Amino acid sequence: MTHSPHLTTRVLLETKRFRVETATCVRADGTTHQREVIRHPGAVTVVPMVDADHVCLIRNYRLAVAQTLLELPAGTLEPGEPPAATAERELVEETGYRAGQLHLLHSFYLSPGILDECMYLYLATDLTAGSAAREPGEEIENHVLDWGEAIRMACDGTIRDAKTIVGLLFCDRMRQ
Repeated sequence: MTHSPHLTTRVLLETKRFRVETATCVRADGTTHQREVIRHPGAVTVVPMVDADHVCLIRNYRLAVAQTLLELPAGTLEPGEPPAATAERELVEETGYRAGQLHLLHSFYLSPGILDECMYLYLATDLTAGSAAREPGEEIENHVLDWGEAIRMACDGTIRDAKTIVGLLFCDRMRQ
């Protein structure tokens, strides 16, 4: 039987989207381990299948890496918002598509050594095109790709966003 360590935290920084804490745990043997951890409310990413053979990715400028990346649409959970509602909202906001069917495929941690963000992966099908409702300052454009081309790009390094690589390859595995 494993003993759960005693954990204490101290907030170092609080922002609109996340906070940074120093987390200290005391293990059963009395040793102490300390680490700075980013606390995040969680997020969703959506694989929008335009039809059986085409997926809609977005070109999205990311300030943190100063690059425009090819990504699946995604977004942060709002307080009290179920992940499925976030997925529906973000799909419309970023692509303009509305999903007739939305299925939760998986959930995963992006970088659990430093970040507690849980990403919920959804598959969106039976899409209806509409107008996107992008937030001010977002530099996003839709990019519809053949499924095989999207998978090739996930494997050859063209796509560098982790959630997109995971989402595409997981869906590809499910399709086989």
